[in-house]
Amino acid sequence: MDDRPTRDRRPRVADGGSPSIRGLRYHVVDVFARDGERFTGNQLAVFHDAADVDAEEALALTRETNFSECTFVGDETDDGRAVRIFDPAEEIPFAGHPTLGTAAVQRELIGDDESDRLTLNLGVGPIDVWVEERTADGDGVDGDEVGDGTDGNDETPDDGQSGHEEYWMRQVPPEFGETVPADVIAPVLGLDTADVDESVPVQAVSTGLPTLVVPLASVDAVGRAATTEPEYAEFIDAFGEHNVLVVARGGVDGGDLHARVFADYAGVPEDPATGSAAGCLAGWLLEHRFLGDGPVSATVEQGYEMGRPSRLRLRAERDAAGDPVVEVGGAVVPVAEGRVL
Repeated sequence: MDDRPTRDRRPRVADGGSPSIRGLRYHVVDVFARDGERFTGNQLAVFHDAADVDAEEALALTRETNFSECTFVGDETDDGRAVRIFDPAEEIPFAGHPTLGTAAVQRELIGDDESDRLTLNLGVGPIDVWVEERTADGDGVDGDEVGDGTDGNDETPDDGQSGHEEYWMRQVPPEFGETVPADVIAPVLGLDTADVDESVPVQAVSTGLPTLVVPLASVDAVGRAATTEPEYAEFIDAFGEHNVLVVARGGVDGGDLHARVFADYAGVPEDPATGSAAGCLAGWLLEHRFLGDGPVSATVEQGYEMGRPSRLRLRAERDAAGDPVVEVGGAVVPVAEGRVL
């Protein structure tokens, strides 16, 4: 149990006794599951027919699951199925694993839409999700949908895993923000300045939810990173509320990159798989050529230090206008279903 002090900005919530949530149906899935295996990846609870669930009730249910996020599915709109996302602190406009997980539940378990492309209407606006088949040779093959979200870059990262469907999304274009000196961020993470890779910038990036991308010099440094108080709280107060993603080249399980994500400010000390941050990372990789020139196609390991090994697939390239296009994908595995009493 992590007994480090945290900043609790969470409002009080209802006692969960409202008739609007009694009998509410839900599914639990693992998103970005390693090799399509259950009990890996990031857990998600998807609550159905939840248009009448208010924010206090949604927060109470999210905290009851003890997951990093939950989704609440509403009505069909002109821009796709309405979906609200909550973390333990508040409603948020976008998050990656809830987007893919909710699309998978809608397609596979609810039967609302059996096509290989769905649109979810989130706080950031409509997000398209499509399905690709991961074949025995590691290539993404999905009939007429392969590459449809990538403007030509349809290469799926190959790390030897195969034989399952993957859900993919194109995120809103990344916006690049402030940079942070190595000697400022290192003590926030309990590291030495030498652990930070200063050949590329520590930089804030957002595709809907801001993330500070912190390149480290080694996988070992990623493993040693941990938010440290009071440095973390002081940094967030000054810099603003951001996920903090640490990343290094290489991996412990065949990945191209090894990463961890810390979001103490949101009540999530560490997240096992973070799709929104992965989209930010994809844009950062393209912008700063961390893996070389040209389009990005990579597999990111995350969650290994937590015992929840996760695989996130990244693709990024520039469109005809030179603007970055980022996509994130991974496996989604059903685990459980039930109803609120």
